[in-house]
Amino acid sequence: MGTNYRGTKAEVDALNAYIKLMRAAESVTARAHTVLPKDLTLSQFSVLEALLHRGPLCQSELAGKLLKSGGNLTLIVDNLEKSGLVTRERDQEDRRFITVSLTEKGRTLITGLFPQVAASITREFAALSSAEQFTLGWLCKKVGARSLPATIPADSANS
Repeated sequence: MGTNYRGTKAEVDALNAYIKLMRAAESVTARAHTVLPKDLTLSQFSVLEALLHRGPLCQSELAGKLLKSGGNLTLIVDNLEKSGLVTRERDQEDRRFITVSLTEKGRTLITGLFPQVAASITREFAALSSAEQFTLGWLCKKVGARSLPATIPADSANS
């Protein structure tokens, strides 16, 4: 299903590509993450995975890596901390910085769970050849790497 918008060819093409990208991402994500325990959200899994592969991270750095707002990440980490999966520690020299680390319970959970998720994602992407997976990754990175405009042009603010 494409857009019903009747704009310029460039607008319609862009909207159709966006719709397909988002539908594919949502569909693959929903199927690939069915292996997650019911009490673990995708965002919580993402935090645990980042800590497993990157090590302890400052909470603001973690938010940036996961494309989450600071407030949203605080809630996610709060819930992981309540579950005993992560700990937080304030930097003694600059108390604004809070480092998030896996607990032993969190490390055990994510090291057992990650291979299942990786296998599930691998199954999802088996519909594409290795070359197609590379091309898809390259195209997504190309689109995602575009920077946001510093300000909204005055003439587009009211349109």
